[in-house]
Amino acid sequence: MIPDVSKALSWLEAHPEALNGIQRGIERETLRVTPKGSIAETLHSEELGKALTHKWITTDFAEPLLEFITPVDKSIGHSLAFLRDLHRYTARHLHNERMWPLSMPCFIENEEKITLAQYGASNVGRFKNLYREGLKHRYGALMQTIAGVHYNFSLPIEFWQAWAGVKDAESGKAQISDGYLRLIRNYYRFGWVIPYLFGASPAICGSFLKDRNTKLTFDKTEKGTYYLPYATSLRMSDLGYTNKSQSDLNITFNDLDSYVAGLKKAIYKPSEEFAALGTKKDGKYIQLNTNVLQIENELYAPIRPKRVPKGDESPSDALLRGGIEYIEVRALDINPFNAIGVDETQTRFLDLFLIWCVLADAPKMDTQELDCSRKNWSRVILEGRKPGQVIGIGCGSEMKPLVEVGQQLFKDLIRVAEVLDTCCDAKYQEVCHQFVSMFEDPKLTYSALVMDKMLEQGIGGYGLELAEKYYQELISEPYEVITEEQFEAARVASIEKQAMIEKEETESFEDYLHKHAGR
Repeated sequence: MIPDVSKALSWLEAHPEALNGIQRGIERETLRVTPKGSIAETLHSEELGKALTHKWITTDFAEPLLEFITPVDKSIGHSLAFLRDLHRYTARHLHNERMWPLSMPCFIENEEKITLAQYGASNVGRFKNLYREGLKHRYGALMQTIAGVHYNFSLPIEFWQAWAGVKDAESGKAQISDGYLRLIRNYYRFGWVIPYLFGASPAICGSFLKDRNTKLTFDKTEKGTYYLPYATSLRMSDLGYTNKSQSDLNITFNDLDSYVAGLKKAIYKPSEEFAALGTKKDGKYIQLNTNVLQIENELYAPIRPKRVPKGDESPSDALLRGGIEYIEVRALDINPFNAIGVDETQTRFLDLFLIWCVLADAPKMDTQELDCSRKNWSRVILEGRKPGQVIGIGCGSEMKPLVEVGQQLFKDLIRVAEVLDTCCDAKYQEVCHQFVSMFEDPKLTYSALVMDKMLEQGIGGYGLELAEKYYQELISEPYEVITEEQFEAARVASIEKQAMIEKEETESFEDYLHKHAGR
């Protein structure tokens, strides 16, 4: 049903010190909204600094779509306190606006009211804005206002030294990359557990479906809430972060070279659909190029292998240079039960699951099996809480009850938790006991709990109630790990850095585009 991990778990129990020093980083997105629950039309405030250059507070697709970024940290508690400070600081500078506490957007009357993120007059700033212009023309601006949480995770070098026999990160980069790719393959096979447990977008505002074709058969409330009775995460469905034109790219995760080759091929692969749009309209650029991917980050995936680039390095060139440094989990909905969109129990579960993914055998996956794994994800995303729901094992040759597979997975996770509680902390087993009960009773899942509120109050009413509650919480709390002086220094530094980039610009934007836009 799931891989036999007994030998690997025995190894881990004999080497608990190998898990000391796990590093994490969190990115949380949230829309700024008006007191009535509509998307804010104001620009990103300079009171928060410049989105292009601020190290902690930026924007994603649109001006009102905030993104908070924590530094790499070995302490879960410190990382979450840092993230909460970013929310506290921002709340104090919102001026009659609030942060939307749900993944799916609030009421948006017209897509034209969504202002693309602005990054100034520099080439890099204009490039980032044009990339978003391309996303708008390719997929529509509405889809890009969906918000999520990304969890960045890396194991300490001591783990790889004990597990794979590497000497150091540089000489062992091939083995470390293979280990992370093994993690990714298991994530594709079993990562549906994340939307099952933590999916919190089983319903959407009716305005999101305006002029959209969908094969999904929604139920509807009198308050304009559309929902699927057993859904967990519509954010992860075809309504959200998917790109049908990417379905035939055949990018696999069996080795780093083939993964990067597939990614590079995609950014140079012409698209008839996007070519029909053209690169310019009325003399103005509307996308970076007409390829399937404008840039590598356009590849939508629930998980990504990553390395911090140097200089103008592309993400894939960084991977080829130094191997995989960490992985980015992208399947988390905003947690509406917490003011900062994610909590400690979720991060601990992710630690457990990702460690299990590294330890478990992960045979190579061809594109057919990747497609099969996506069908499992889709089952859970659209009908995860359906009584008797099943999961395909392998490529669907065998179907097993989702409850049974989940419970078996947790039998392994509790052993990982025991090791972590011994070497690093004392709360991981509690997390296991809390979440395994969600397989016994789907009504305990985030999606079931949030569905009740959404149906009762409507998405707008529920979202606004939470937004106001969390706003009042945040502005009344003192900072924990960042001082007001540090916030001000970061804000000023971001303004000065952007001004310097713009001042030192020597290259024309046309030349910059030809060099960086995959043309």
